[in-house]
Amino acid sequence: MTEVENTPTATSDSVDLRIQDRIATITIGTGLRFNALGLIDWQALERTCVGLAADETLVGVVFRGRGGIFCAGSDLREWDNSSAQDVDGTFAQMERTLQAIERLPVPTIAVIETIAAGAGCQLALACDVQLAEESAKVGMPVSRLGILVPPAFASRLAERVGPSRAKDLLFSDRMLPSLRAAAIGLVSTVVPDEDLDKTLEETLTGWNTVAASSLRTAKAAVNSALKQVTGPSRQTAVALRATDRVEFPKRIAAFLARHKR
Repeated sequence: MTEVENTPTATSDSVDLRIQDRIATITIGTGLRFNALGLIDWQALERTCVGLAADETLVGVVFRGRGGIFCAGSDLREWDNSSAQDVDGTFAQMERTLQAIERLPVPTIAVIETIAAGAGCQLALACDVQLAEESAKVGMPVSRLGILVPPAFASRLAERVGPSRAKDLLFSDRMLPSLRAAAIGLVSTVVPDEDLDKTLEETLTGWNTVAASSLRTAKAAVNSALKQVTGPSRQTAVALRATDRVEFPKRIAAFLARHKR
């Protein structure tokens, strides 16, 4: 089938959508700053996912980063000298985007190369499957920045690794090698770096051989079972303030000073 480009919902250079053989591939980032995403990028990603949810021809959606890097989270440069309300608004938008990914009715897969950190880790966890290369690292190193972890972020993490390990990861800000991340359930599959694209192709070929209705029903059934265990769905927006009002500005400024590019 001829590859088609479909980007009418995207208003950001960091969100590129292509559809081929009933598989949508969303490439995020520009290849700079570890594909950190700004507010308009999160907005564009949400709109793209909402549009894909209505496409009944799809059997799967792939999320991967540009330039061999998945995503290091949000673009911290936007938060330098920003108001607390603006930062809270960005966190609310991130959560709306993550829920739009979770509401996609077809299987989704995050292809993790190099790093999936902070909101980038959350983006991967919002997908059904996480395929990581062996050299990648995954984690939620946000506490060191004075970020107050939203309940929805904590929920995604705890659902995958359990409450004790989730707390340990959040308390320590530790990034895990992908093999360790897989051992505790933070990612689904780890393969040697050179086998990543081959494994992805095999996975997508498998999805394309299954009846689309079966894929959608299987996803819905698992999600329904999980809701019975975990209770009500996550909140639509961030209910609590997202940052320590005193520490966050200082820590962001210090971080950006150390990572000038």
